[in-house]
Amino acid sequence: MAKQKNTDKLSFYDVKSKKKFVPDTFEVKVRSGRRFGVAVNPKTGVECWRVLGNK
Repeated sequence: MAKQKNTDKLSFYDVKSKKKFVPDTFEVKVRSGRRFGVAVNPKTGVECWRVLGNK
């Protein structure tokens, strides 16, 4: 899937640093019929996943 510009200001939670962050771009991936937003925390480099709702 292609990366999308973050127009809705979707926030992600980094479990390793225990902090929220708002990325500039994120990628939408589908796993087992569910949609997830995937972004990399620029401070730690950790990939973070978030469940997205249906369209």
